Amino acid sequence: MNNETKGTLLILLTALESGVAIVFNKFFVQRINPTLFTALRAFFIGLIFYVITFFTKQKTKTPFKKIIWIGLIGGGLAFLLFFNGLKLTTSGRAAVIHKTLPIWASLMAFFFLKEKITRKQIFALLLAMLGFFIIEFENIPFSIKIGDFLALTATLLWALENTLSKKFMNQGESNWRITFVRMFFGSLFLFAVVWIQGNFHLIFELSLAHWGYIAFSTAMLTWYVFTWYWGLRYINLSKASSILLISPVIAMSLARFFLGEILSVIQICGSSLIIMGAFIIINEKSERRKKNELA
Repeated sequence: MNNETKGTLLILLTALESGVAIVFNKFFVQRINPTLFTALRAFFIGLIFYVITFFTKQKTKTPFKKIIWIGLIGGGLAFLLFFNGLKLTTSGRAAVIHKTLPIWASLMAFFFLKEKITRKQIFALLLAMLGFFIIEFENIPFSIKIGDFLALTATLLWALENTLSKKFMNQGESNWRITFVRMFFGSLFLFAVVWIQGNFHLIFELSLAHWGYIAFSTAMLTWYVFTWYWGLRYINLSKASSILLISPVIAMSLARFFLGEILSVIQICGSSLIIMGAFIIINEKSERRKKNELA
């Protein structure tokens, strides 16, 4: 299996997890302080990837003072904004905003990573986005809420963090170390926020059910970051982030298969556009653009 295929399959696994996670997280953050909830699961995931980093024994390529920004931006501030925003808006609206990530990530990858983005890839991305907006039309935030603004800011920060992560991996950095830094130091940032807010005592008030929510969400997020950063090591950020657009199709398919939910004509039409766009994107090769090449 070549690197392109391996990276694509790993990102498809990421999309599978992404298809169900946001609905569960909406349920969880209504019952647990969102910042504490996010800090705890990030801390546990950070420990998992510390062990992986230790046993893989790959050489460090990036000065720590540079790579730590991945944790502060993507693992800390972005999560803080998104989960607090999720508490102030609906999961559907937050999902719509979060799914604009491929647009911002592709733009940053083009300008800062010099990734080649063909006209066919742009067409496929727009086709998939159109399909997604058709499905989620009722949830599109035409009236702005504070939660929507927080979710959008978090999405932009994740695009920036992904760009930094890919840049360091292009320079030879281990994806395991990047994942560790992103989660562990992000958790320290969030614990500091919890302490400043005077909510640190809440950790001692968590019930067994709360710890169950945290454990389940931690498992989902571990799956996400494990496959995402490993896959991102092998393919372009613009391609990887665009593949994630198939996550709502996966979610609807699972709901149809396991819950017996009936798909509407609009959902079928939108899903078809997403699948067509994703098919085109998956078959595009990850390349760097040549000097002075615009697309």
